[in-house]
Parts: sequence; structure tokens; C-alpha cells
Amino acid sequence: MADWLNLGQVLKVNARKFPNKAAVKDANRSFTYPELNRRVNRLANSLTGMGLGKGDKLAVVMENSIEMVELFLAAAKTGIAMVPINFRLVGSEIEYIVNNSDAKLLVVHDQFMKNVDPVKAKLTNIAGDRFFGAGEPADGYRPYEELIEGGDDAEPVSDVSPKDPWILIYTSGTTGKPKGVVRSHESHTAYYLINAIEFGFNAGDTCMNVMPLCHINSIFFTFTFTYLGGTAYIHPAQSFRAEEILEIVEREKITFISLIPTHYNLILNAAEEAKGFDRSSIRKLLCSSAPVRKDMKLAIMDFFPGVQLYEAYGSTEGGMVTVLKPEDQMRKLGSIGCEVVGSDFVKILDPEGKPVGPGKVGELFSRSPMLFDEYYKMPEKTESAFRDGWFSAGDMARMDEDGYFEIVDRKDNMIITGGEHVYPSEVEAVVAAHPDVFDAAVIGLPDPKWGEKVAAVIIPKESARGKLTEKDIADLCREKMAGYKRPKEIIFIDRDEMPRTPTGKILHRILRETYK
Repeated sequence: MADWLNLGQVLKVNARKFPNKAAVKDANRSFTYPELNRRVNRLANSLTGMGLGKGDKLAVVMENSIEMVELFLAAAKTGIAMVPINFRLVGSEIEYIVNNSDAKLLVVHDQFMKNVDPVKAKLTNIAGDRFFGAGEPADGYRPYEELIEGGDDAEPVSDVSPKDPWILIYTSGTTGKPKGVVRSHESHTAYYLINAIEFGFNAGDTCMNVMPLCHINSIFFTFTFTYLGGTAYIHPAQSFRAEEILEIVEREKITFISLIPTHYNLILNAAEEAKGFDRSSIRKLLCSSAPVRKDMKLAIMDFFPGVQLYEAYGSTEGGMVTVLKPEDQMRKLGSIGCEVVGSDFVKILDPEGKPVGPGKVGELFSRSPMLFDEYYKMPEKTESAFRDGWFSAGDMARMDEDGYFEIVDRKDNMIITGGEHVYPSEVEAVVAAHPDVFDAAVIGLPDPKWGEKVAAVIIPKESARGKLTEKDIADLCREKMAGYKRPKEIIFIDRDEMPRTPTGKILHRILRETYK
């Protein structure tokens, strides 16, 4: 195969090119490229010695860790497909993914065994000796380090093709069962190279991985740095304390982090306590998953002096579709930028499949070398996701006269009230701009007169708990938007009551089910 299209083979080369450089680190350990390659080879040879090989599936329920990085890399070297499972799922959800993916081996961190244990006997393709545990030893799980100790250092022999599956990752699912997204080796390599061009990354960079490695954002960015010869610092996804993050930035001289607006909110709200940390190593920051308001952008750039702030739009299936560059942050507020280099095009179509003009709302379609292959065992879903080779994640968007795109909302989230279309993100931007609002989500709830009514679910800032009122929000909305868009119901909740995906995206579907 073309070795440069396989991350496992690139790791082998980087072990020779960077003999003394840290490839991966966490709070307690650091492995150079040769050390990491040696451990990955042992792991890969141990897996093939157990009979796993090209086309087989290996599932994990793990917290962000060096072990998880090693498993991804060992899979790349052997042709095994990784199935990273969201560690927040309960037993029945884990059971569905493991069985649907046909996984033959499962690795579980000790803290998540309580979710797996009730369904272990129902995992039909995994033999009793194919359950491995990372962390503290536990009955019914072989220690993860056995996999390292059980193989030799030699480069594994394999016939992996660039088009072979490397990752089978399940979407959170807006309706029905989650879909398994099949992604090839070459689609990920395309991402690493496009990433390097769009963001200017190189071997001198150190990224900090905060987002869960069961999500495509984290997989993309972590392994971009492995591919380029940089350093990846792995931080637990369940632990986000602003002071701890900034202490690591100072200690490890982190140059890049990908975060979501919620993370930035937490850092900025802790700014007084955190100002003592040196943030000067940070050169680039990415914000994704939701638009960033002007006041937050200004606050981020003030807190991280000289930083280049990027925003990006993409999906598990489509990869990175557009990027808003630092120079456009204030000039194109609310935009997701332009299509990335290497992308065939981005287009917006009406329901009949006809292109719409600038300023008109339609469904966004894209096509690029980062595109996924198929939904696993779902040919009908695969077919319906494409239109003449172009993929849509179901987002409604518009393009301005300069060719910059703006996401209006998810097609599934659109509210129809009295025949009028309301896009929740537009209302959310107004509500979230209130100085006492930490975060907000807008949903449609059943209404006997209008069919649906607009409802705002709001998390007040700590300083405003018990003080922020419905009238405060109503007064703000009255000044900023038409009557049919204004929330007719306002619900205040605590921060931990807001349902989110592993990357922090708000799950509007769950909110609708909760408050209908």
C-alpha cells in the first residue's frame, strides 16, 4: 500500500525521524516516537496472534488515554477497524453498538465496567477471553498490559489498503438507533494534510486533546499531530477545570487546543483565578460545534494575547467542510467560513435539488476526499444521505455574496409555529447574548393553537441564579426579533441538566422529549 496513507506506517517512519521527541504524553507518562512505535508493534502483534486481522472490529469503552491512542495505531498497522464507543452510554446502548459492529474484542476502562458488566453475556461475537480492562484489575477482564507484553517489537506484517476501513464510529443519533460511520485510512490522511494547510500545523506543535476520543473531532486533531511529528497531550474528557487546563498549557507549552463554546465559557468565567498562568505558548485555538458570539471572540483573544482564532464546520461523515480564518473573525460574524482546500465544492440546494442563490436558505451539501464510505449495514441510509455523490449532514445554511457560508440550523430542529419557520440558533444567539445567561437552547413544544410554540431552556450564570427572570429574557427578545420568533415559554435549569453530546453539543431532541 502507499505507506503515507496509513498512520501506522507513518508512525514507523516518525520513530526514525524523531528519535528523542515526545509523541504522546499525559499527566503521568511520556513516550517518545520510538517508544510509542515499539508499544504499538507489540500490541498489534499480540492482536494478530489472537486471530484478529484485516476487517475485524475492535471496540473500546475508554476515557481519553495513551492506551486508547495505542489501540488506534495498532489497528492502523493491522487493518483492524476501531469502534470507539461513547463512555457515557448505558449497557443496552453499548450492547447494540458492539453487536451491530461485529466487534470481536472489547477494551474497557475500569470506571466504565459497571455499564458493560450487565450486558457482557449478550455480546455475541466476543469470547470470554477477549475482554480486556485498562486501569485497576477487575474480575472477568484481562489486564490491558498483557496485550503489550504478549507481542514482539517487530513491525507487523499486513496488507492494509488505503481504502480499507480504519474507524467505525457511531453517531449520537437524532432519531432511531445510532448509525455506524465507516471511515477509511485515506480519508483520515486527507484530513491530516488539509489540516496542516488550513491551520499551518507542523512538527513543532504540541496539541492538547480535551474532547473525547470517541468523537471524530478528537480523533482528527490528535492524530494530525502524530502524522506530522508533533506532540499530543492527552487529557481526560470528563475532567475540565479551567485552572487545570491552563496549568497544563503553561507546563507543557501547548500551542493548539480545539474547544467548544462551553469550554471557553468556563475558562473566561474563571479568568480572574486563571490569569496567573502563562498562556503565551498558545498560537492557535479552534472553536467548533456552535457559533461564537462577538463578545466571546473578543474575550478569548484578550485572554490569549496574539492567538489566532479559527472556527470550523464539519461532521463525522463529511470531515471538515469549511473554516473561518482568524482574519475573518470580526468581518464575518456568524459565518462558518469558506470550503477547505481540497474540497470539491460546497453547495446549497432547495428541496427539489436546485441550487439557491446568495442569501437564500437551503440544505448544505459537500464533497471532498475526507468523506466517509458508508453507514455500516445500512445501505438505504447511505443512499439517502447522498445526492449525486454529494453528502448532507442535514444542516440548513445560506451563502453570502462573498462565498462565505452560515449555518442557519439543523433541518430536524426547525420550529413551525403558525405556519412560520423559526430556526432555533437565531433565537439562541439573542437569548445567549444576555449578560446573565451562561447558555441557552431553543426548542419547539406542542401548542394547541399554533402547532408549535418557541421555548427557551436557559442556564443562568452562577452570579445570576435566582435573579434572572422570564421578564428579563422577554424584554430582550422583544427588542431583537419578530413576535413569532420570541419564546412563549422560558425554562431555567442547572448546568448539569442540559443534555449534551460528548463534544458538548446540546441535544435538542432530548429537551423536546423532556418538556413536551
